[in-house]
Amino acid sequence: MTEPDRLSARASLERFLTTDPRDVGCDEALRVLHVYVELKAAGGDPERHWPGVSAHLLACGPCDDDYRGLLAAVLGT
Repeated sequence: MTEPDRLSARASLERFLTTDPRDVGCDEALRVLHVYVELKAAGGDPERHWPGVSAHLLACGPCDDDYRGLLAAVLGT
């Protein structure tokens, strides 16, 4: 195994070991993302209603990108 491979494997392991246990995963986060975004756009607190989705968005770059894109579309920005 090369040094870059070792570093990548170590980073992956560290991310896994520090995953928030509330993280619901991609499937569940994406299932309710539209409702989460609508609540956020309306000034609500989706983090309080869906802490597992919030935890997931902090940990998953692709899902967070989807969230930010959908929120921007809803807000018209």
